Amino acid sequence: MTEYAPLKLLAADAEDLKVVASALQDAVAKIGDIEFDARRKLLTIGFNRYCWEVGSDLRVRSGLQVGSVMGLQARNLRRHARDAVVELLTIAFEPDEEPGGALILSFSGGGDLRARVECVDLVLADVSAPWPARRTPTHDL
Repeated sequence: MTEYAPLKLLAADAEDLKVVASALQDAVAKIGDIEFDARRKLLTIGFNRYCWEVGSDLRVRSGLQVGSVMGLQARNLRRHARDAVVELLTIAFEPDEEPGGALILSFSGGGDLRARVECVDLVLADVSAPWPARRTPTHDL
């Protein structure tokens, strides 16, 4: 078992994004914890992140901030159900005119967020002490 150390990750390109996506796999959030400030071009999401890197059943509160967001689209997410819980599967980048493109946050159940970005500009930081997870996430193959 590895000792927990708070994560602080930056992503400035598609390769960096893979590390952030890996750290956030199976993170859960409430719809109400997803905020988009169009004026400031910021998407912020508060997650309860499963600590895969520790090797034991821990979760920690984490904040994801995506900068340079020009627009946001949601599909199959109940935006007005603020207490509805979503589970993040992955984050992918679809390049467009460099260095821009779209970040796609895919959630279990078929929902996703598509953020059009000027460039890859993400910050992920753990913001709480860890606590015991109720279960270990599993995936059907």
